[in-house]
Amino acid sequence: MGSGMGLILYRELEYGDLFYRFADWMERVESGASFEADRRALSDQCAQGLNGLLCLAESRGLSGNLWQAFLTMLLAENENPYSRACENRQEAGGALQAAALHDFAIFRRLFAFDFSAWESRLGVFGADLILRCAPIGEGAFYPVWVRERLAALCSDLAKADSDRAFQAAVAQFYGELGVGKLGLHKAFRVKETPAGAALSPILSLSDVTLSDLIGYESAKKKLTDNTEAFVSGRKANNCLLYGDAGTGKSTSIKAIANQYYGRGLRVIELYKHQFRSLSDVIALVRDRNYKFIIYMDDLSFEDFEVEYKYLKAVMEGGLEPKPDNVLIYATSNRRHLVREKFSDKADLSDDLHSNDTVQEKLSLAARFGVQVYFGAPDKKEFLSIVKGLAKKQGMAVEEDELALRANQWELSHGGRSGRAARQLLDDMMGKGGA
Repeated sequence: MGSGMGLILYRELEYGDLFYRFADWMERVESGASFEADRRALSDQCAQGLNGLLCLAESRGLSGNLWQAFLTMLLAENENPYSRACENRQEAGGALQAAALHDFAIFRRLFAFDFSAWESRLGVFGADLILRCAPIGEGAFYPVWVRERLAALCSDLAKADSDRAFQAAVAQFYGELGVGKLGLHKAFRVKETPAGAALSPILSLSDVTLSDLIGYESAKKKLTDNTEAFVSGRKANNCLLYGDAGTGKSTSIKAIANQYYGRGLRVIELYKHQFRSLSDVIALVRDRNYKFIIYMDDLSFEDFEVEYKYLKAVMEGGLEPKPDNVLIYATSNRRHLVREKFSDKADLSDDLHSNDTVQEKLSLAARFGVQVYFGAPDKKEFLSIVKGLAKKQGMAVEEDELALRANQWELSHGGRSGRAARQLLDDMMGKGGA
């Protein structure tokens, strides 16, 4: 096998140090090499390697045969010309197919390694831990559905009776789920690095659904209709969710990410100070076989802030068109996004073309073809939200008592909203009022 093992496409692996360390030990065991001269140092190195596998088991939710689960994870996450071709459901033939088959033959050999021989030859502890690891924790790194699919792939690879069967199982996985972090995660943040913009997975996305948002049926339908068209490959628009604070705008975006993840939707959260990186982010996802919503929360600008001009150019008007697999969704308390003043329209303004100034400030909002309004609920709607949330949380509170508490909370906490309703119920449960 050697330190490089002869891998062609799968050379650059995450946790490559751990992978190649184990592979080197396996080669030495299979070659019949003597370990007497460096047995003490080797024992410590093996303990470090075992520690690495166990830490991964906890963070990634791996169990069973840890070595095979580790190899499966590396295959699932590695982005290379072959894995991306399979993700796009393209036929990877010729040299690419041959190179992949060569690498899978190596991985299949590693899958079948006999760890009982490893323990007896090296005189180290740990084979049983590697082969039969009970679940250490669920791990927050992968959604439950992805962990289950990875476990199924691991089982298929262990049973593969030929290199081609091994390759077919991996290719099928790439075609169904995709590859790398974009395939295995729902949502991402933009991280600015010296090499440019990069995407970092959000590991603890709330599992909220649209049904958890009580009321706002027309707003939710408008949002889901547009998103449904987008993930189905039909024409769809950029979307602005605007209205009063605490009414569920951000919650709706999280719910959309959860609802459409299984159909290839990914959400990328971008902050206002990162607008200069927007073109780089789009370049990262342009040719991937997913639909991407670039999400901007609480978007608004003061009249002296000019960052919105970068956003305008990317959304519509730049020489390079926005790809069909990217939409921009934003939430804001302002419908027009850029702060407007009466002086913008006043004849006394020192602006010679005051109408142009107004149109400039309106032009960003106009690039959102779908605009969804979330208004503060009236008293009856607010009580309905409180009752609905209390029922979901299993609170046993009399309806009259709940109405009284809702009215008191509204008066003392600045108005009615879904957020205010949740805060009320949290306060009641915290005080033992449920």
